[in-house]
Order: sequence, then structure tokens, then C-alpha cells
Amino acid sequence: QVQLVESGGGLVQVGGSLRLSCAASGRTFSSYAMGWFRQAPGKEREFVAAIAWSSGRTNYADSVKGRFTISRSNVQNTVYLQMNSLKPEDTDVYYCAARPFDNIRYSTTYYLRYTYDFWGQGTQVTVST
Repeated sequence: QVQLVESGGGLVQVGGSLRLSCAASGRTFSSYAMGWFRQAPGKEREFVAAIAWSSGRTNYADSVKGRFTISRSNVQNTVYLQMNSLKPEDTDVYYCAARPFDNIRYSTTYYLRYTYDFWGQGTQVTVST
């Protein structure tokens, strides 16, 4: 059974940094892609970043490019989201997700939340002014 557990959220001031972690278990994730999504109350869950576990290839939403970095640790089976230069509009619940990696479709579908099969419970990030 796949389990994804996020941690690292919290309260931070504008311009500050946070690192989110997603501990993955229950499967060998080398053939998976991992994503981070975020959601505010009353809004749709939106794509933030994704990484293909095996190759390490990354993709980002335009709103976080240059500020956020997604990475993974093969030893710890953990995916990270380093968030720098945080803005008030980054305030959301952040979710980790996993999907089997499909080399043909991945490049055009990595940002689609419905293509991810497994989700964590979410961690709150609040950026204060």
C-alpha cells in the first residue's frame, strides 16, 4: 500500500524559506513520478512541481520557477520541495502525489492532478506579511 506523508509546513514571513518533505513508502518509486500540488479553500488544486524519480527530470509551474526546487533522495525515499522567496500568494495546503511514470505521456500530462494515483494528507504553508 502506497503511503505518502508530508511534513515541514508552517508559518513563515514574506521572503522566507521552507522545505517540505514527502516520505514515500509501500512501493519501489524508481518507476514513478512525484508531484507537489497546492490548494486554497474554495479553489482547485493546482500543480506546483514534479520530478521523474529515475531521471530526476523536473518541471515547475510558472508561478514558482526560480523560487522553488523539487528534489528526491533515493536513500531516504523522500521527495523535497525547497521554497524560497515566499510570497503571501504561496499560502496554501501543499500535497504530495505519485503516479507511475509513462515516458510517452508524462511530458504532456505531468501537471494534471487526475493523472496522479496516490496523495498525501497535505501540510499547511502560511506566508505572513
